Amino acid sequence: MLRIGLTGGIGSGKSTVANYFAELGAPVIDADQIAHEITKPDQAAFKQIINHFGNAVLTKGKFLNRTKLRELIFENPDDRQWLENLLHPLIIAKMKTQLKKIKAPYCILAIPLLAEASQSVDFIDRILVVDAPETLQIQRTKSRDQLSDQQIQLILQSQSPREKRLAIADDVIVNDQTIPILRKAVFQLHCKYLQIAQT
Repeated sequence: MLRIGLTGGIGSGKSTVANYFAELGAPVIDADQIAHEITKPDQAAFKQIINHFGNAVLTKGKFLNRTKLRELIFENPDDRQWLENLLHPLIIAKMKTQLKKIKAPYCILAIPLLAEASQSVDFIDRILVVDAPETLQIQRTKSRDQLSDQQIQLILQSQSPREKRLAIADDVIVNDQTIPILRKAVFQLHCKYLQIAQT
């Protein structure tokens, strides 16, 4: 089975692209979704996060306040590194487990921080980068997440620059046009991946 790593900066449209691949029948394993699952109150990582950050990152219902946690880690690079060191090995282990259960010509592994963690993700055959101009990234993120300009800038600064992402890419979708154009680009890659998977 061909394993495609899908990545892109915040607001690039990588989740939309993953959804389009899923609509075409490709299995999608999503690192963000796994991160949500492993940080639920009954999981070991949840307890470690609370021990490290304290009750400030809890909601009134005693769940993880992801907005508050995001604010803290983007203001403090050491905290961000600590959290990544905790979660990345757990996420990768879950991805590998899920991969074993999939029977398909190819599958999509959506990993936002692939450029930052490419050494530890050694089970990917090709890398697909969804790229967009920074102005569009900011615009999309503002309308979706209601973050301040300062918060968005902190997130952008914490991610690999576009050049680094593009340097590791085998395939690139530039998402700066209309939805039909984006769908067409995904369909073309879907056909390409099916073809590669057969060889």
